[in-house]
Amino acid sequence: MSFHGLPCWFELSVPDLDAAQGFYGPVMGWEWGSAGMPTLDYRLGRAGADMVAGAFPLSECPEGTPPNWMIYLAVDDCDATAARARDLGGRICKEPADIPGTGRFAVLADPQGAVFGVLTPLPMDPPQVGGAWNQRATGHGAWIELISSDPRAALEFYRQLFDWRQDMLFDMGPAGSYYVFAHRGTQIGGMMGLGQAPCPHWMPYFGVATVSKTIAAVQAAGGTVLHGPMEVPGPAYVAGFRDPQGAHFSVVGPNR
Repeated sequence: MSFHGLPCWFELSVPDLDAAQGFYGPVMGWEWGSAGMPTLDYRLGRAGADMVAGAFPLSECPEGTPPNWMIYLAVDDCDATAARARDLGGRICKEPADIPGTGRFAVLADPQGAVFGVLTPLPMDPPQVGGAWNQRATGHGAWIELISSDPRAALEFYRQLFDWRQDMLFDMGPAGSYYVFAHRGTQIGGMMGLGQAPCPHWMPYFGVATVSKTIAAVQAAGGTVLHGPMEVPGPAYVAGFRDPQGAHFSVVGPNR
């Protein structure tokens, strides 16, 4: 079974990892621990038995990179996907490389500039994409959203790269159109215009038990509520946040 194009990991880059653990622990219910890498302080966040997120120092990123969350997508062949992205007008930000015990990864950018990672995991028995993406479990990745200067062109890029297909289209009035896309028939994300965003980027949504309680937890932990709770088709509610170090993320779930 191929998981090509399905979200598989979420990675946080911030200046202070201890502060990040102190924020996301109570907000998302994650337990944190070290990955045990000898040359990099890489932390792993767990929701129950599943590893769902990683975090590493922002100082390891190119100069000028702001605190951020990056999504990773599972691919059948990391090297071939990177080459294909470049052929389609994208950019290879980090050439394919091996992660011992995990697989092979690369960091890419689409033609509009949104950065994302791809990962070819080591073979598993039975085959699985990992526990980070689960639309029916709290604390896991549940939706991904692209904010782009040209969402229609971006959708075509990702269609050719991952075979994502437009599933629905919503008219958001002055904010433009919202393109819902599907992976093998299952809706996994949406694409929209830049709006007030300074640059194209991917936004992870994590599932929560109650959006209103998560809003309260974010505020109590020193984060900023950017929008929400807002009702969306599903039915469900969403809210967007900025953590105390500046990384943006969103949540989705019921509101009571």
